[in-house]
Amino acid sequence: MKAALTLEALSVGNPGGPAILSALSFEVRPGEVVALLGANGCGKTTLLRSIAGLVPALSGGVRLLGQAAPRGAVARAEAGLALAFQNPDDQLFGATVGEDVATGPLHQGLAPGEVRARVDEALAATGLTHLAGRSIEALSFGEKKRACLAGVLAMHPAVLLLDEPTAGLDPVGERETAGLLRRLAREREVALLVSTHATDEVPFFADRVAILGEGRLLAFGSPADVFRDAALLARARLRAPAVAELWAHLAPFLPGLGAAPPLTVAEAASRLLPLLVPSHQEVHP
Repeated sequence: MKAALTLEALSVGNPGGPAILSALSFEVRPGEVVALLGANGCGKTTLLRSIAGLVPALSGGVRLLGQAAPRGAVARAEAGLALAFQNPDDQLFGATVGEDVATGPLHQGLAPGEVRARVDEALAATGLTHLAGRSIEALSFGEKKRACLAGVLAMHPAVLLLDEPTAGLDPVGERETAGLLRRLAREREVALLVSTHATDEVPFFADRVAILGEGRLLAFGSPADVFRDAALLARARLRAPAVAELWAHLAPFLPGLGAAPPLTVAEAASRLLPLLVPSHQEVHP
């Protein structure tokens, strides 16, 4: 399958200054979600902005759907790339939710009927249909986050960049957002690159994980591979999902647990139950 987004030895930073990130190479396929992890200040937001054409590349390149990405944010948006900022107030400009979501399709020059269809589709996908006429100022923070997502989805991007989509949300909102990202990638075949600190949620939505640190790409692989590498996580100043940390504490006392920790509570329960209740080995929680 042809990659939707490909980074080719990409280095980014301020012109004339040192590189913030150097020689990054990885790809995101259609329908795939890649989580972008790293400690504060490692360059996650800078990378997303560079891919979107807002921060110049010092060297290397970006390819969209196999073609060299055009220069500049407007040209890249027209080529099928969209970025949702971490702070929704930086992105919401319409008076109402519906008007804001319509902004992108209108700028794409679509006919009024197509704009309405795009807006309805994006609002339904993000669960905001009932808020179409609500003032942006009357939204909760979580609703603003979803409105931003609806706005970029209405442009039908091939590649969607999300900067901390779960930041500022409550635990239920984090889990709902994780499920929404997974579903959108599958249903729309859009490639998602998602910057996040929510390591507990990553196993619920990410197919692969890119870890940044020391100004470069430290690892790129499945959540199982990267979260089970304690040395890598320590080097990147990250932690594994909490259930994996609990597993590591229990392992010395329960030899039957095995070396590879689970990444979700459901996985942990299914593996613990036969040890705790041997007569119910066929029971699945």
